[in-house]
Parts: sequence; structure tokens; C-alpha cells
Amino acid sequence: MTSIKELSKQQLEEMHEQLKEQYNEFQARGLKLDMSRGKPGAEQLNLSNGMMDVLKADGDFCTENGIDVRNYGLLEGIPEARRAYAELLNVSPEEILIGGNSSLNMMYDTVQRAMQFGVYGSEKPWNQCGKIKFLCPAPGYDRHFAICELFGIEMVVVPMLSDGPDMDMVEEYVNNDASVKGIWCVPFYSNPDGITYSDEVVRRFAQLTPKAKDFRIFWDNAYFIHHLGPDHDTLLNLYAECKKLGKEDMVFTFASTSKITFPGAGVAALAASVNNIKQITKLLGIQTICADKINQLRHMRFFHDAAGIKAHMEKHAAIIRPKFQIVLDHLKNELAPLGVARWKEPKGGYFISVYTPDGCAKRTVELCKQAGVVLTPAGATYPYGKDPHDANIRIAPTYPPNEELELAMELFCICVKLAAVEKLLAA
Repeated sequence: MTSIKELSKQQLEEMHEQLKEQYNEFQARGLKLDMSRGKPGAEQLNLSNGMMDVLKADGDFCTENGIDVRNYGLLEGIPEARRAYAELLNVSPEEILIGGNSSLNMMYDTVQRAMQFGVYGSEKPWNQCGKIKFLCPAPGYDRHFAICELFGIEMVVVPMLSDGPDMDMVEEYVNNDASVKGIWCVPFYSNPDGITYSDEVVRRFAQLTPKAKDFRIFWDNAYFIHHLGPDHDTLLNLYAECKKLGKEDMVFTFASTSKITFPGAGVAALAASVNNIKQITKLLGIQTICADKINQLRHMRFFHDAAGIKAHMEKHAAIIRPKFQIVLDHLKNELAPLGVARWKEPKGGYFISVYTPDGCAKRTVELCKQAGVVLTPAGATYPYGKDPHDANIRIAPTYPPNEELELAMELFCICVKLAAVEKLLAA
């Protein structure tokens, strides 16, 4: 098929009429499909239903060291959960803090504490340091950006390359600008591109020599075991690389079971140096006495250990792998021949990132919404909601049933082509 850019005006007008006819047929169906967020589908949620009864079955509410989880105590989390997360994240249990249901909540609290009290090694709280900047690899996670915006932290966009953030730019800012206090990273199957940081990128992170002595890498390892199959990516352990250089205080690693068990009812964790953990727990002990240990124990009785969590994720992969394939098949068959989009085929994570021709993302999302399919807002994957090219759209395939996903992707491809043709005709 001829690339859309090579078509004559008459051919474009004919294609426009055909696409409008197809689009109008979809509008008449009255679809109501939501692909706006990376939510597990019902079949995935059902995998963890046995967790609801696991404590009731044996009536034993004590941890392995005899602590009754129905009572106060164990601010750092139950030992079973700390050990499992330590194995999954390749740190020691003493370097793990188990939180509540959300790693996003832990990230927010970590920034808020830094603003009010500083981090380990801070000379003063961040909110007394004048202008504060965070580096934000983009496209990236909109909720990271929302935290910065809420606290008035200036966001500096760092382009994402095929193997991670532009490290030349990261090094230039971090090593020379004392106002740069942090960087957001989703290093494994990044949100939304599905990129895994290369070993070289991870090593360059460890080798940073920050101008700000209290600079922190916010390593949001949200998809650390969210593989689509056995042929999956691997991620070098940043914390271990930093520890070799005596820089382990520089890293905060976050993870949770929110997309492993139940979103909003999972177990979150922070992995950090012993110095960081001590500083955080001292402040945390005034905020709360402990997190929900019943939920922690329920998870560990259900999974038993880290191996049980990994085995559970293979069941997730079997469910969502066909969904990713549906999306990719539509993109390859309907958009690739016309040259109207590009994308990466991720080996894990929750998203597929599609790049339309410049200036077409918002129009594509608008067309989809008007026909009953809700997508992540165009621009949401960039700080301040401003995609400089108006090109990126995040596809979240996991939530809809397969038959609905097929419909949504058929419509999506029509809308991308329609937006591209409109732009060419207008030019």
C-alpha cells in the first residue's frame, strides 16, 4: 500500500470520504469503552480471589515471628513481606519498608517529607532551597508529573531514547545544577513506551555526581515482574551498582502488588539504603503506627514467597499477552502500510505507546471519544500536559474484554487515519 504522504489530493479526498463513512458507522453503534488507564481486567482480578479467604481458613493471624497482625506494631512491615520484596528487588530485608496499598502514595509521601524535612543528608528541607527542579523523562507517567506540579517543583523534560533517558542531558543537569533534587524513572517497561533501561544507562545513573548532595533517583519499578512471556527484558540492579560506588543513599526504589493482586488493595514497598530507611521510619512513626499488616499477611499466605508471586504473574501474562497482540496486529495491518504511525513492541508492562503524525494526537483522541472509546488524554504523558509534537497516545489494552478491544482498536485506527488525512488536506 502507498504511504499516505504520497497520495494525491484527489486520492486523499476519496480516502477521507471512505473513512468518514466507516467512522459514522461506529458512532451509530453507541459504544462505551474505557481504555484511559492501565487497569487489570476482570479475568486478571479473579486470579487473586482466593486471597479473600486465606486467613479465615486457618484462623492464624500471627506472623512467622509471632506478632499478631490484628494489633499495632511492625512499622517497617511484616518479615515475610520484607523478605519477599527483598528477593524480588535484589536487596536485603533491612533495606525494605513495606507500606500501605499504593506505591504512588509512598512516592507522594516521600516527596512531601523531603519538602518539609529534607532527605537523609539534607542540610535543610527542600522547600527552603529556593527553586527546585525534577528531571522528567518523557513521555512518562502523568501521576509523577502531577506530584511535582502540586508541590510547585519545576519539571525539566528529558527525551526518552530507545534505551532510556538521554543520559547526556541527565548528567549535565544533575552534575552541574544544585536545584535539581530528583528524577522520575520507570526503568522496566517504561510507562508508556515499554522501554527497559539498558545496562549502560543504569551504570551512568550510578555514576552521577550530583551537585545537590541530597539528590534522589525516584526509581518507580512498577513493572518489575510484569512480563508478557519467557522472552522478556532484564534490568540491571541500580541499587547494587550504586552500592559498589558508595552511593546507595541516592536511590529510592518503589514497587507494589497493585497490578498483581487488587488495585487499591495491594501491598507497596520502598527499597532504600539503611540510612534512608532509618530517616524515613523516624518521621513515619509520628505519622502512623503501622500500615495494614492484615493485608500484608493475607498476601504472603496466598503467595507464600517471591517464587509464588512470580508464578502468579505467569497467569497474568497468559491473559494479557493476547490483548497486546490484538493491539499490535491492528497497528501493523491498518496503520503500518500507510506510514501514519510508529510504535514499539514491548515485552512487558501495561501500555503500548503510539506516535501519530505531528499535530494529530489530540484530534485522534477526540474522534475516539466522540465515537464512544475513551483514551488517555493526548499530552498526558508529558509534563504540564504539553506534548511538543502533539503525537503521543498511550494505549492501555488490559481492561476491556478481547472482543471490545478488537472494536476499540478498529475505531482507533480509523481515527488515526482520519486525523492524518484531515491534516494533509488542510495543508
